[in-house]
Amino acid sequence: MLKNRVIPCLLLRDGGLVKTEKFKKYKYIGDPINALRIFNEKEVDELIFMDIDASRHNKEPNWETLKDLASECFMPLSYAGGVKNLKQIEMLLKIGIEKVGINHQSLTDLSLLKEASRQFGSSSIIGGVDVKNSLFGKTYVYDHVKGKSNSLDPVNYAQTLEAAGVGEIFLNSVDRDGSYSGYDLDLINKVSHSLSIPLIACGGASSYSDLNAAIAAGASAVAAGSIFVYHGPHRAVLISYPTAIQLESILHE
Repeated sequence: MLKNRVIPCLLLRDGGLVKTEKFKKYKYIGDPINALRIFNEKEVDELIFMDIDASRHNKEPNWETLKDLASECFMPLSYAGGVKNLKQIEMLLKIGIEKVGINHQSLTDLSLLKEASRQFGSSSIIGGVDVKNSLFGKTYVYDHVKGKSNSLDPVNYAQTLEAAGVGEIFLNSVDRDGSYSGYDLDLINKVSHSLSIPLIACGGASSYSDLNAAIAAGASAVAAGSIFVYHGPHRAVLISYPTAIQLESILHE
């Protein structure tokens, strides 16, 4: 069984690194290569890069940026954004991306997930599940390209992606993105215990104790952005990552 992982999740937009709040309010925070080099020095478990505009604007992955990132990266690197066909997945894997995330494409057609998992192996494919709460407090799967929720239940949908062959589920909360309000522990618990594959939880981390709480709720890995790129009440940009001693506390507290 995989050990628990602590993963910085970094957002790409027009070749730059940005941070969002509730999937909006884009703030430029620097050059992705510089951030990656710092994370290399800090010996992080894994990195996830997501191009937040590629699918929305029907663009190809930014191959030049991704090749640069893959060539510089010393740890497992995952990528999501604008992935629509097997050729793109093959190219991503060839340049050094270890895992490819697929989100929007799967909402209407699971065939890419199924074929990609069969052709490249389940361990290479991550199924993305964005979620958002309705006005009445019920949680639905969210389509970030259309900018609205649909009628899909996150637990059932995650199980559908597992059945399609993905090796991991990336569960991300729209409402908690950049909010420092903590992970949705109840949802993490429900989704993780309905699966036999690892769950990566994302959205809302404000402290290392939040990471620990998400793992205790059932997440195999915890992903976060703000706590690894911001520092202090005014959110000054400062790349950070837990020390080995802090990681031991997070993962085994």
